[in-house]
Amino acid sequence: MPYQTLDSKAIDMLRDIPDLIPVYREYYEDWRIRVFDRKEHECRNYVSPNRRDFFKILLVTEGIGIFTIGLNTYHIEKPTILFIHPNDIISWKNLSEQNKGFYCLFKNTFLGQYPQLKTAIERYNLFTDKSKSIITLSQQEALSLESIFIKIYDEELSGNKFSEDVIQAYLQLLLIESIKIGNYPLPANVSDEYKHIHQFFQLLEHETANINYTTPIRIKTAQEFAIEMSLHPNYLNALLKKHTGQNVSTHIRNRLLEEAKILLAQTNWTLEDVGYSIGFSEQSNFNLFFKKNTGYTPAAFRKNYHLRNS
Repeated sequence: MPYQTLDSKAIDMLRDIPDLIPVYREYYEDWRIRVFDRKEHECRNYVSPNRRDFFKILLVTEGIGIFTIGLNTYHIEKPTILFIHPNDIISWKNLSEQNKGFYCLFKNTFLGQYPQLKTAIERYNLFTDKSKSIITLSQQEALSLESIFIKIYDEELSGNKFSEDVIQAYLQLLLIESIKIGNYPLPANVSDEYKHIHQFFQLLEHETANINYTTPIRIKTAQEFAIEMSLHPNYLNALLKKHTGQNVSTHIRNRLLEEAKILLAQTNWTLEDVGYSIGFSEQSNFNLFFKKNTGYTPAAFRKNYHLRNS
């Protein structure tokens, strides 16, 4: 049987990323910085643990929504700029049809090339100090920051060999202009329901962050997660279904599938070790789980990934 090429849609990481960013880009394409115009990407509701390997700066010039970062919730009704750390647990509930602005994603590998930018990020603490991560803007301030984003956007599209040098300078300017504005809104109160959702994603993140074949995942069922959180499984399931549209088991399954893809793509571990790491003691059961959810066996997925990147 001839070998099939793995379609990019089949590598969907099954994890919600804001503004319909193709999630496979995060791990399966070699990029260091990307810029997007929000007008060209529909904004959808999501709740996600979002363990990413990129920082995000989001400029909202038009649109209304409820944004939650950690346990802080903000009603976004005015122009706003947001600084999102790779480890932040975030959610967004869209309340308007019109969404305008820009967002920029950049990885640690990008920061490694530009120590001046890394120093600026550490100095101003916009990503790490949650009291500074959300800044409300006047219309004039929004226009000023938007002009910087437009330059970043155009620079990325130009493909010039010095584009990244220029972009990192603009990012430093963006940080400085934002810290100068410094209009930090106070968060709204967070409901008990969202506290439970946040706790679930934190636990899911903790359980999957460092799995390997010497320390496989410890808990992997809805009932085990509920017991760990001292909640009834039916109640936890109802909360996740209400706020995310997916039940507990689906979130766990998708995360395990995501970790399996990353391990298959980025390590030379045996298939048995990959399966064992995410909780399958029998290789045949891992094969069935992976193929049922991707259409490919683990071996075929790994082979296709390396063919695509050779």
